[in-house]
Amino acid sequence: QVQLVESGGGLVQAGGSLRLSCAASGRTFNSYSISWFRQAPGKEREFLVCITWSGTNTYYTDYVDSVKDRFTISRDNAKNTVYLQMNSLKPEDTAVYYCAAADGSRGLRTWKNMNYWGRGTLVTVSS
Repeated sequence: QVQLVESGGGLVQAGGSLRLSCAASGRTFNSYSISWFRQAPGKEREFLVCITWSGTNTYYTDYVDSVKDRFTISRDNAKNTVYLQMNSLKPEDTAVYYCAAADGSRGLRTWKNMNYWGRGTLVTVSS
């Protein structure tokens, strides 16, 4: 079992940056795959990026095209934390951002495959 808590959301102007954190507690953190999703009002939950452990100090990342040039995921296993650095934010990035953990490393783009969820952090980008 792992518990996830997101932080770092807030209000930012278009073109600005935010860094979200996903702090985990519970079982060994580095064996989990972590995905970030977001959900805007009236829209479906959207996959953004995931990071998996694929060996000693080696990670695999997968980004959705709409954010891959602006968002960067990283993880610090010593701190049990995954980060999402978001640059060049746009008003359409406004949403609640969630991190989620999975026991496996497949299907991480699909929210139904994730085993554990945080409660989310709100990001609002003003124009």
